[in-house]
Amino acid sequence: MANEKLNIGIILGSTREGRVSPQVGEWVKEIADKRGDANYEIVDIADFQLPFLGTTDGKEPGIAAWNEKLAELDGFVFIVQEYNHSITGALKNALDFAREAWNNKAAGIVSYGSTGGARAAEHLRGIMGELMIADVRVHPTLSLFTDFENYTTFKPADLHLDNVNAMLDQTIAWSGALKTLRK
Repeated sequence: MANEKLNIGIILGSTREGRVSPQVGEWVKEIADKRGDANYEIVDIADFQLPFLGTTDGKEPGIAAWNEKLAELDGFVFIVQEYNHSITGALKNALDFAREAWNNKAAGIVSYGSTGGARAAEHLRGIMGELMIADVRVHPTLSLFTDFENYTTFKPADLHLDNVNAMLDQTIAWSGALKTLRK
């Protein structure tokens, strides 16, 4: 049991057409998979077709599938894009459609935007506190101006590799520690 690998979900925080979060998520997963320290998987909010919170009786299959997927995971890496100085509505909606499935788990954040997505990440940290998700300190920030060609093609600078690995180190350590609370 002590050698069992943790399951870490890389949550894509946008669902809009033309989004770049899949590019960023795949880049993080590629870096993570080389480490061999956990099982990493992309979790795309769009795949669950969550309705807008408050407009449903809560019985749509996507809601149950979303909660089941989160329950399988020991920790998260959120790919967060900044929209109007905050997270996307789709991510906030997805966060709100689960409760216990988030509790006592850890998360790292990789953000992007004109200011590296820093304001969105700070908003997400407040929400994670309420959901009992422990956020780690190291936070890679990507600039739309220097890490994306024409704002659409992701071409990250090599300097981000150290930060991504440090964020993953912390996410794995905290996820392993918090797993003991969920047993």
